[in-house]
Amino acid sequence: MTSFQTQPGETPPPDAVHPRDSSPQTPTSVSRLNETIRDFVQRWNAVWVEGEITAWNVRGGHVFGRLKDVGSDALISFRLWSSTLQRLPDDLKPGDRVVACVKSDYFVKTGDFTFTVSAMRHTGLGDQLERLERLRTRLRAEGLFDAARKRPLPFLPHVIGLITGERSDAEKDVHRNAERRWPHVRFRTIHAAVQGDRCVPETIAALKVLDADPAVDVIVIARGGGDPQTLLGFSDERLLRAVAAASTPVVSAIGHENDHPLLDDVADLRASTPTDAAKRVVPDVAEQRALVEQLRSRARTRLTHRIGHDLAQLDQLRSRPVLRDPASSLAGRAHELFLLTARGRDVVGRRLDAASRTTAELRASLRALSPGATLARGYAIAHVDGGVIVRDAAQAGTGTEVVVTVARGSFAARSEGEVHASKMEA
Repeated sequence: MTSFQTQPGETPPPDAVHPRDSSPQTPTSVSRLNETIRDFVQRWNAVWVEGEITAWNVRGGHVFGRLKDVGSDALISFRLWSSTLQRLPDDLKPGDRVVACVKSDYFVKTGDFTFTVSAMRHTGLGDQLERLERLRTRLRAEGLFDAARKRPLPFLPHVIGLITGERSDAEKDVHRNAERRWPHVRFRTIHAAVQGDRCVPETIAALKVLDADPAVDVIVIARGGGDPQTLLGFSDERLLRAVAAASTPVVSAIGHENDHPLLDDVADLRASTPTDAAKRVVPDVAEQRALVEQLRSRARTRLTHRIGHDLAQLDQLRSRPVLRDPASSLAGRAHELFLLTARGRDVVGRRLDAASRTTAELRASLRALSPGATLARGYAIAHVDGGVIVRDAAQAGTGTEVVVTVARGSFAARSEGEVHASKMEA
C-alpha cells in the first residue's frame, strides 16, 4: 500500500486514512471503507447452509435470488453464476428447500453484501410451498377453482374498483392503460398494503367496501410483482374465500407473468400484469369504433346486394309479356272464353233438343197407353161401391149403383141386372 507523507497541519487525503484511524478531522473515504470490508469478508470460509428459495430471478444467464431460513424469517441474498448454474439441477425454483455452499462477497462499488453459490441441491419441498399445495388441493376439491362459478366481466364497466398499494407502479399502470383505451373510464381506488402482516386484512376490508358499492361493476386487485415471499398474502385462505364470496367479478393482477399466487385461481379472471388487467377489463375505444365501422360496412354491403338482387328480379318480372302488354294476354283469354261459351251453348242446345225429342216420344207412348185415350174412343169404366172396377157383369147385380166414368166426367147409374148377349147385339 502506498504511504503518504504529510506536512504538519496538512490533512492527508481520505484514501490514505485507514478506517480504524479515521476521525472527524481525518475521515476515510467510502472506497477505502468498502475495500476494508471486502478484505475482511473475503477471509471468511465457504459454508453449507440450508434454507428455502423465495426468489429466483434469471438475468443475463445468471441467477439472483434469496434464501429463507426454515424456522424464521431470516433471509440472505445469493447469486449464481451461469457457469455454476449449468452444473445444478434444472428444476430448482422458488419454494424448494435446498442446501447450498455459499461464500460471502462484498461489492466495493455498490456496497452490496451477498453470497456466491458454488453448489446447491434439493433437500425437500419447502414448508411454505407444501402448505400452499395442501390449500390448493382443498380449495380445488371445494370447487373454488371451477370455471362454472366464475362470473363474466361486463363489456364496459361504469366504475372499476381498484385495490392496490398507495402511489404504486401498479396503480399508475392500470390507470394509464385503462384511460388510454377508454378515456372516460372511472375508478374507485382503495389503497391497501400489498405485503406484510397488513396485506390480508386491509385487502379484505377494501374488497368488502367495493363489493357493497352498487356502482362498482368489477374489482381489480393489483400488485407490481415481487418474490414469492412477498406475495404470500395473496395466497392466504381468508382472502381467497372473501374473493370467492364476492358478488362483483374480481380480477387478479398480481406480479408478473411468472408469478402465480392462489388468488389467480379463485378470481374470476387472471391478468398476467396490471397492464394486462387494464386491457382485459376495459375495451379499446379505437378497436370498438373500427368494429362498428366494419359492421356498418358489412350491413351496407349486404343491404346494397339485397336491393340490387330485388331490383334485378323486379326488372325480370316486368320484362315478361304478361306484364309488358297485359291487354294482349286479356284479349287472348277473352277469345278463348268466347269460344268456350259458344261451345257450351251449342252443347247445351243439342242436349236440350235431344231431351225434347225424348220427352215427345215418351209423351206419345204414354198417351197411347193411357186409359184416357181409351175413354176418348167411347169406352167407359164402371165402378161399384168402394171404387172396384166392374170387369164382370155378375159384379153389378140388379139395383146396384154404379159410377160410370167416360172421357169427360162421370155419372151415376143403376144396374138392371145382367143383359143377355142378344140384347147387346140388338
